[in-house]
Amino acid sequence: MPKLPPIYHVTERSLWDAARERGAYEMSTRGRTLQEEGFIHFSTREQLPRIAGLLYGAYDGPDDLVVLVVDPARLDVPVRYESVKPGGEEFPHVYGPVPVDAVVDVEPWG
Repeated sequence: MPKLPPIYHVTERSLWDAARERGAYEMSTRGRTLQEEGFIHFSTREQLPRIAGLLYGAYDGPDDLVVLVVDPARLDVPVRYESVKPGGEEFPHVYGPVPVDAVVDVEPWG
């Protein structure tokens, strides 16, 4: 079976630090949790700059932004590539908490 490419998620450093203490990351997108959204929004490497700009373009929060690099093979929940509208661009969605050991790298953003 071919190795799946990594998926990417931009977040605030304090949210990642809190997830490391709990053992799992559960924020779906800026200001929304996995429980509120039903899945966690991710991007491919190519989609990342556009999505990060959309969500955090005017970000002036107290935290640094980081990119979580996740190996989908380390997840025990479904990853589905889905579009908002039929025939639209597909984005990876993770349907459950992301264990911290699935995060293979944390990159600075910005």
